Amino acid sequence: MMGLPLGFAQPLILLGLLSLPVLWWLLRLIPPRPLRVEFPPTRLLFDIKPKEDTPSRTPWWLTLLRLVLATLVIIAAAGPLWNPPLATSSGSTPLALLIDDGFSAAASWDLRLRTADDILARAEADNRGVALVTLGDATRDISVQPPAAARVRLTQLKPKPHAVERTDALPTISRLLAASPDMEVVWLSDGVDLGRGSEFVAGLGRITEGRTVSVVSGGLPTPHALAAADNAAGGLSVKVLRATTDGSEGGIIRALDLKGLPLGEARFTFKQGDLETDAEINLPVEIRNDIARLEIPAERSAGTVQLLDKRWRRRTIGVISGATADTAQPLLASTYYLSRALNPFADVRLSEVAAPAEAVRRFIEQNVPMIMLADVGNVSGEARDRLAAWIDDGGMLVRFAGPRLAAADDDLVPVKLRRGGRTLGGSLSWDQPQPLAAFSREGPFNNMPVPKDVTVSRQVLAEPEAGLVERTWATLADGTPLVTAVKRGKGMIVLFHVTADTRWSDLPLSGSFVDMLRRIVGLAGTTATNEASDKNKAEREVVPPTRILDGFGAFGPPTATTRPVPVGYVARAIADHPPGFYGPPEGLLAVNTLAPTDKLAAIDYAPLRARLEAYQVGEPQDLRGPVLMGALGLLALDALVVFLLAGGIGQIMRRRPRAATTVLAIGLFAGSVLAFGSQAWAQASTQDGAPRQQTRPPVRMLIQQGSPPSIPAPSTVRPATDVPTNLDFAMKVTTETRLAYVITGDAEVDNISKSGLQGLTLYLAQRTALEGGDPIGLDIARDELSFFPLIYWPVLPNAARPSPAALARIEAYMKNGGTVLFDTRDAIMAPPGPGGASRAPGMVALRNILGSLDIPELEPVSRDHVLTKTFFLLRDFPGRFNSGQLWVEALPTAKDGEDESKRPARAGDGVSSIIITSNDFAGAWATRSDGQSMLPMVPGEPRQRDFAFRAGVNIVMYTLTGNYKADQVHVPALLERLGQ
Repeated sequence: MMGLPLGFAQPLILLGLLSLPVLWWLLRLIPPRPLRVEFPPTRLLFDIKPKEDTPSRTPWWLTLLRLVLATLVIIAAAGPLWNPPLATSSGSTPLALLIDDGFSAAASWDLRLRTADDILARAEADNRGVALVTLGDATRDISVQPPAAARVRLTQLKPKPHAVERTDALPTISRLLAASPDMEVVWLSDGVDLGRGSEFVAGLGRITEGRTVSVVSGGLPTPHALAAADNAAGGLSVKVLRATTDGSEGGIIRALDLKGLPLGEARFTFKQGDLETDAEINLPVEIRNDIARLEIPAERSAGTVQLLDKRWRRRTIGVISGATADTAQPLLASTYYLSRALNPFADVRLSEVAAPAEAVRRFIEQNVPMIMLADVGNVSGEARDRLAAWIDDGGMLVRFAGPRLAAADDDLVPVKLRRGGRTLGGSLSWDQPQPLAAFSREGPFNNMPVPKDVTVSRQVLAEPEAGLVERTWATLADGTPLVTAVKRGKGMIVLFHVTADTRWSDLPLSGSFVDMLRRIVGLAGTTATNEASDKNKAEREVVPPTRILDGFGAFGPPTATTRPVPVGYVARAIADHPPGFYGPPEGLLAVNTLAPTDKLAAIDYAPLRARLEAYQVGEPQDLRGPVLMGALGLLALDALVVFLLAGGIGQIMRRRPRAATTVLAIGLFAGSVLAFGSQAWAQASTQDGAPRQQTRPPVRMLIQQGSPPSIPAPSTVRPATDVPTNLDFAMKVTTETRLAYVITGDAEVDNISKSGLQGLTLYLAQRTALEGGDPIGLDIARDELSFFPLIYWPVLPNAARPSPAALARIEAYMKNGGTVLFDTRDAIMAPPGPGGASRAPGMVALRNILGSLDIPELEPVSRDHVLTKTFFLLRDFPGRFNSGQLWVEALPTAKDGEDESKRPARAGDGVSSIIITSNDFAGAWATRSDGQSMLPMVPGEPRQRDFAFRAGVNIVMYTLTGNYKADQVHVPALLERLGQ
């Protein structure tokens, strides 16, 4: 049942619940045994009639108690399981496993692979063939293969960074099912519909009619996505999408620059019923323009990343007007129309001085990328030279006509103008106002609809000359230009042949005026669009990929299949154009996973008529023990009630002492068997072909030396409410093998350490024979350390140096055989260059801690070190980061006659007493209660977290079992694993 992680190993036994009505009738019909009254002849006149009558029917509450008892027995026989494995049919029929591998599957990719691996393991046990179908590879030829081969391919799968079209895979699935009429279908779905999900469900329903179909979709966190970023006047906003409307939730969006440095954060909140919401980052315009990446840090998915290039920058535009009437009637002034049209996508700065030359000088000094001149005549003198140099250096000058420009003779225009202009009733007059006719295909207005409501009554006319057509972006019905432009140096000059107000045309009243200005503003500061007027490079120019996002939202180099994108590409990412940055560093073009208009929705599986399952978020838990224990308790309660109804326990003991004693003994024996037997039903197994290993108890070093564990004095006992005495603490930590961590006092760091060791302990239980207890936080100044084989110590950059007594305890612990794993967690903060790692803040703090200890010589883990082969075969030891080095004790050869008390701090069994890393192991191991990872990986390689867990397994096995894997007897097995 979807939503409730409960299943049964033998569900048919539940049919026994149908017998409960018959049992009810029988229990009601057969009352308790009547009270027996002795009747000697001499007492004819005494106690002839009992004081209490025997009931003719069993009391209803006793019947109900026995029915509940029978129900629990039937349920226990059915084998209840919490988090049961997926219900696939057993037998030899082949299995088609469909896997969604789009961007929306990345956030829960590990759980998806775990579920698929469980299905393949059971298929291998049933000797079933498997066809692995990834819905993102529609053209891939699919065939039935052994489960072992499918598992190998499964480990190589990665989520796509873009949306996948599931319908493209329908022909491949149809051919596969046609070749195997009895094939079962299991679809591991992400539950997200981006537009054609219903079409795929309908098509899959047609080709799987009459087959067993299962859909695994529920039980995972709701995936999110980002789209439609807008750098508005008030702040930078982005739309957050989700596929379901259930419940209210929230999160954080982080803004980063091109170097990955955080610039700001914003919260988003979904209310009940919302499919989308907005998050706004309020920062100054100058900082907002440096934002290159928006992301939801809690999720690893390309869909939760929104990349921004220069097109999203909010540009600053200086506006200068040459009309003196602008201040007298501000609502009719050209500056008013320009401000209203530009404010949605740009910051407008109006000139504060009347002289245009002074205003031009001030705007150039402010480094604005665009200047607009509304009816400004000649710009002469020094201002003209500075304006021309600013244009040659990449600035954009946009001019609007007017009486002053018509009467002037200025060369800072794209075409030569005819004096006087053209008006209704003049020598070059029209019979009626002229409408717009067309936009140039080589200009930025291409693909814009031509407005039908815009007419022009007056304009400045361009002199006919060579190249006029190439410089024209918009024309009127009579063929005369309305907008012209020319490239000059690195910049551009654009001229509207009408005024910016309504005196010469009604263009400023049209919505097309806003769209035209938006596209022109988008050209400012971009080298690619400065060439947009070049006819030969217009829509045919493409830019190559620079950095591409993978399915988890991490940057990487372009793949061999990545193709360049056209300049101005605004569509969603596809397989040929994955999300990322394209083009040169000075003119990056961003391609995102989703388009601004995309929406997410939940897939409707009803037409498929399939069995719905939930993803397995935890290991299966056998509930037979607790259920049988409950049944035993009810059985004891029923017996007690019968004893009381039959005259009391004392009377039964007097009349039938042997029977009562036998029943009591059987009950106690059954209770003890169930109590202890239910704990032994869990089965341990090893995976990945690694041999099963025998582990030593947590006090390995004390057993080796032949001395019992010492109990600390009462003054050194940790003040914990759950550990009242020294003996209680010793019993608690020695009954199970436990890992420990040093309490730093930083709540966040301590929580990550605890969660990380819990995650590693769970991973050890899944992959090895070690089933450890919960990790323990230690105060090194007071707690006994000898009970723990490994202590994880996260080093804080600003941590105070421990007291001399605490350091002495640590030194004694290491010399007696314990191992301390120091983690500075600062691999990405190491300064570049040789020796940079030693200058990182965490490493400096670690040297301060170890300065007074007798620490042996250290060396990086070599390729043949026993740590690389203790359990898994490893080459390096990554954590959250993968750039740090792992350091261990060099273990020099012991000298003859060396004083044993003066020897370096190292274990006698070849185990290093100190291990140092900067890769943040606990951050990679830490998991939340729902099984999801707490922190993202850096740089976020697909299998980096799995290798971090494997590194932790090797370290733990190394500290528990010593260096036995260095023996030559293991060489043949290792060579076989390496394929040599």
